[in-house]
Amino acid sequence: MMEFLKKLWPKKTNKETKKTVKNNGIPREVLDKLPPGVKIRKIEIGPSQILRGVVTMLVIYWVISLLQPLIGDSVAKVSLSEALAAIKENRTEEVVVMDNEILVKLKDSGKTLVVSKETSTSMAEIIQREGIDVSKIKFRVENRSGWKMLGDIFNLFLTVGVPILFILWFFNRQTGQGGAGGMFGFGKSTAKLFVKGKQNLKFTDVAGVEEAKKDLEEVVDFLKNPEKYHKIGARAPKGVLLVGPSGVGKTLLAKAVAGEANVPFYAMAGSEFMEMLVGVGASRVRDLFATAKKAGKAIIFIDEIDAIGRVRGGLDGGHGEREQTLNQILVEMDGFEANTAVVVLAATNRGDLLDPALMRPGRFDRRVILEMPDLPARIEILKIHARGKPFNKTVEWEKVARRTVGFSGADIENMLNESAIKVARENRSEITMADIEDSALKVKLGSEKRRDQSEEDKKMTAYHEAGHAVVNYVEGLDPVTRVSIISRGMALGYTLVPPKRDEIHQTKSKLIKQMAMAMGGRAAEEIVFNDITTGASSDISQATRIARDMVVEWGMGELGPVNFGPQIDLNDWGKVWMEPSKVSDQMQSRVDEEIKKIVNAAFERAKEIIKKNRKKLDELAKMLVEKESLDEKEFEKLMKG
Repeated sequence: MMEFLKKLWPKKTNKETKKTVKNNGIPREVLDKLPPGVKIRKIEIGPSQILRGVVTMLVIYWVISLLQPLIGDSVAKVSLSEALAAIKENRTEEVVVMDNEILVKLKDSGKTLVVSKETSTSMAEIIQREGIDVSKIKFRVENRSGWKMLGDIFNLFLTVGVPILFILWFFNRQTGQGGAGGMFGFGKSTAKLFVKGKQNLKFTDVAGVEEAKKDLEEVVDFLKNPEKYHKIGARAPKGVLLVGPSGVGKTLLAKAVAGEANVPFYAMAGSEFMEMLVGVGASRVRDLFATAKKAGKAIIFIDEIDAIGRVRGGLDGGHGEREQTLNQILVEMDGFEANTAVVVLAATNRGDLLDPALMRPGRFDRRVILEMPDLPARIEILKIHARGKPFNKTVEWEKVARRTVGFSGADIENMLNESAIKVARENRSEITMADIEDSALKVKLGSEKRRDQSEEDKKMTAYHEAGHAVVNYVEGLDPVTRVSIISRGMALGYTLVPPKRDEIHQTKSKLIKQMAMAMGGRAAEEIVFNDITTGASSDISQATRIARDMVVEWGMGELGPVNFGPQIDLNDWGKVWMEPSKVSDQMQSRVDEEIKKIVNAAFERAKEIIKKNRKKLDELAKMLVEKESLDEKEFEKLMKG
């Protein structure tokens, strides 16, 4: 309660008081004409001041309520007969008659007796009926109907109005934190404004997405030098949509645009348009575009636009508020009123969910697809994120880039940051190659966990991982960079086989080898222990997934090049249609049999390799039990020895 009151009546320092007096908003010419000694005090009445007054009244009411029992002895409610008896005995000083109450003030005790009566009944008539001389009594009549009405209104205000005001204040405070202007600013945009110089990122700080940078640099240049393009008859792109998986640099590119653009840059998340009140989303869209248009030339960035730009209708039955917000965006971007000054930049990792009307030219003229960085891109990203960090001279960035196939830009940044944290924790001055390797494992697999395992469990895990590694080596797949029986994340052990290079296509022969490698752990368990464990669950899932895709999606099975999956598509109206019934029950059964056949063949292939290389398997498992982890050189030496 005290904290609440402190917020209502904050203490002002002398500095703040002087500033308030100095900046009271009164024109200087008015102050100069005032007579000497005359001062003007500025009184502001706003929601905060009104709330303070209400709380003050409430506190006074509570104080009176608390003091009421202490003064309650001077006032007593009695029956009419008791009051008449006091009047007969001449113990009264004064009788005050009101609408439906009589106050009888006693002489000696100073006590006041309160008697209820009917409004239409005269007190004088009652006293006369009792045989009392009215002329000897001091009467006073008060009309309290107005005061009673005010009292009733005050009580109603305290019981109903104050809670409502408190709820409105609390609601206003919560919504005001979002920057929308509070309760009465629901329809206002919550976009954050960035001007040149506020954002330190530049295009030179972004690497690995050269095509996207080129598209965005053109947009920024168009806004800076429109005459150069107008001479050729070109118009500015109305929208640029960045689509790609998480961590590839969509938001980073937007920050770079904010740092480069010489025009106002308004940033807002798609989820910020939606609110609990209906119609707020569309209102915020209108306000956002109106604000941007007032600035002349501007860029609007909507992050995670799929929150409001999803297909209307479809399988989910639609969402009225979201669709209303989307419709308003469509109109603002390319509606009846021409829009030539505002460029919309949006980002999403679910481009497949966006409404076709949002994707058409005239709204998002450019769709930039961002993918996982390739080898040259990873080298450039590593160099950018290595700035300001002390690395040992032995660190080879090309080797690190080859090691990080499948890493996004965010993964690479996180990896180097984890390396720096590790070095700082150990009070060292340089980041080594081993630190980077350990951080790469931490980013992808999780932190290392030293579990208390029995010798039997260690042996089973060692043979399981050795089975994967041996099959992978014999099949001639990508080199094994590390084999370990140290737990990371949910795995008891792991065999790390990063791709040597970025691959676009997968051949059938390589997929079969990958399935055999996945089943290598289960094959080793069965051959060595004549038993199997639950540790192969993820391996079986991986092999089954590859086999299913080979048969159903890629036409690599004996059933021929036919797609047996459900037929899903979107038409121009955003309607989803599916035709899973094209595959008969008999054909579905054959598909299942084909998948089972491929997985079983991979398992038998793995067992055959394990049997032929049992000696190497035993040696590798023994070394894993002793050392717990082997790197690429140690593994290669053992297999070639």
